[in-house]
Amino acid sequence: MKKLVLVFTLLFSFLGYSQIFNPVKWSSKVEQKSDNEFVLVMDVVIEDEWHLYSQFTPDGGSQPTVFTFKESKGNYQLVGKTKESPYKKVFNDVFEVDEFYFAKKATFKQTIKVTNPKLKTIKVYVEYQVCKEQCIQGDNTFTFTLPEIKTAAMETASDVVTADSSSVALDSSSVVSVDTEKNTKEIASTSAPKEEKKGLWAIFFLAFFGGFAALLTPCVFPMIPMTVSFFTKQSKTKAEGKKNAILYGVSIILIYVILGSLVTGIFGADSLNALSTNVWFNLIFFGLLVFFAASFLGAFEIVLPNSWANKVDQQADRGGFVGILFMALALAIVSFSCTGPIVGTLLVEAASKGGLAPIIGMLGFSSALALPFMLFAMFPGWMNSLPKSGGWLNTVKVSLGFLELALAFKFLSNADLVVQAHLLEREVFLGIWIAIFGTWAVYLFGKLTLPHDSPLTHLSIGRLFMAIFVTIFTIYLIPGLWGAPLKIISGFPPPMTYSESPNGFGASVGNTSVSGDLPEHAHSGPHGIIAFHDYEDGLAYAKKVGKPILLDFTGHACVNCRKMEDFVWSKPDILSILKDKVVLVSLYVDDKRELPKDEQYVSKETGKEIITIGNKWSDYQITRYKNNAQPYYIILDSDGKDITQQIGYTPDAAVYKKWLEDGISKFKK
Repeated sequence: MKKLVLVFTLLFSFLGYSQIFNPVKWSSKVEQKSDNEFVLVMDVVIEDEWHLYSQFTPDGGSQPTVFTFKESKGNYQLVGKTKESPYKKVFNDVFEVDEFYFAKKATFKQTIKVTNPKLKTIKVYVEYQVCKEQCIQGDNTFTFTLPEIKTAAMETASDVVTADSSSVALDSSSVVSVDTEKNTKEIASTSAPKEEKKGLWAIFFLAFFGGFAALLTPCVFPMIPMTVSFFTKQSKTKAEGKKNAILYGVSIILIYVILGSLVTGIFGADSLNALSTNVWFNLIFFGLLVFFAASFLGAFEIVLPNSWANKVDQQADRGGFVGILFMALALAIVSFSCTGPIVGTLLVEAASKGGLAPIIGMLGFSSALALPFMLFAMFPGWMNSLPKSGGWLNTVKVSLGFLELALAFKFLSNADLVVQAHLLEREVFLGIWIAIFGTWAVYLFGKLTLPHDSPLTHLSIGRLFMAIFVTIFTIYLIPGLWGAPLKIISGFPPPMTYSESPNGFGASVGNTSVSGDLPEHAHSGPHGIIAFHDYEDGLAYAKKVGKPILLDFTGHACVNCRKMEDFVWSKPDILSILKDKVVLVSLYVDDKRELPKDEQYVSKETGKEIITIGNKWSDYQITRYKNNAQPYYIILDSDGKDITQQIGYTPDAAVYKKWLEDGISKFKK
């Protein structure tokens, strides 16, 4: 029965992967804005469950869509940057980065101003990647036919500053949502409303805990009994006291929700998300969070002008709902030195998600802040159970400072990743976090004091437990310096590939280095497998050692290629085969390095220009196997002849092992 299942699996793999896939269909049109201004519109329809990636998807993940505007010099100028329709944002746990992608359809628009009245056509070249169970590198050339241009319109065109043809920007209408399903399987594609709902709930609870943390700071906690006493004394009846308490809580929520609405309204629902991969955005917020952290640690107080608080206090005496509203505003102003940094951090994080996230974030924060004021005002007897104010409040505030400081380096890391400066690689980032959390642990154990700390005669049980927890977390981070994956904090540090030792220090989990000298032209591949990245080099070595070739069509940005390497190739019985019984030849179809000029050519199969190394291997796959999907595997003999059927993504390790063994058996015959 197992053999029958294997036969059918391989048969369907062969039938399914021996064809040219075309999961996207492009179309184009020209829209005229004025005598010499036009909008080049490029629409794409994407098959179900396939993803096309945005121009702005961060480095380190799938390949972005790239537009090249041909022969623009002296003919036309780009006005602004290429805009695109709403995309979805997901976290890819394979590459450990967020990815921006389109599902089902997308539209790209570029405004141009024609400077050559004789210009008849404009050519635009697009390169893109689409992924499902496999990834496909694609390209297309659009030819836009322009109407006759009036000469008079050319007079003002020369005043426009020429734009860089590679410049791109987000449409302000871009919408972001979180797809947690993609963390486990690339093929998963849930609907946008579900993704958005999950993302908003995550923001709400994150903000709620932020509000609870703010509640336990020395600026807010002591105000609970003071405020509750005011309501109980001013209210003539218990019912009136409860009503006023509820109005007070609602007022707090209203104030912070309005703040979230202002952020959304002023900056646009997704403008901050558009800046999420911008270097200056990340550097500014790195500095801002360090500033907040310094305040929490006791360097200075962030306070609003006293005149604001005095004016608000005067309005609070008016009574009724208006008076209660101003009392809530007074709380926000007086406690700003503690709540400001938390609110600022939450707004940055929420606004980077786009849409309603800032409003939902402030709803969560204010709900946590308002809840105890309402409850203790409604049930005054509960106040007797409150702990007394003291040094523990400053401990909470300092702890928040350490967290702010750690989070700040995430923004600095983002900036470094965008420019690929390699100044804050994974080991450096983890070293900084180990130092921050280690210092926090020392502080919690009472071995370090800061400016506003009270004398410490003993450790409370809560502080001791927190110190132990932070110490454990610090120890957990340390193996990451030697290549441990650290899945608990996945997405915070740079990916493992962005490090001084991408394969680990000496020998790391899942990636061991090759022992001894490598053969000529060979590389150390996944898990220390000797690999060749050129077909002819690999073929020559296979002949020399008398082994079959495992031909692997892959891509740097191919999710399921990495999954095969991480979860199938890593199996000991399969890894031993790949290391000892075959010669691995991995051909990267998305290698952007240019071929020497004398090796560039036009494909006889597709008619496309073959300019890069990736173009060459993609064309080779299409020409020889009539297939353009990755991963894609074939076993060849040492003369380069196929001895197995081709298979693609095969997550069943037993099936993949059997396929390998069958190929090796045929080679030996």
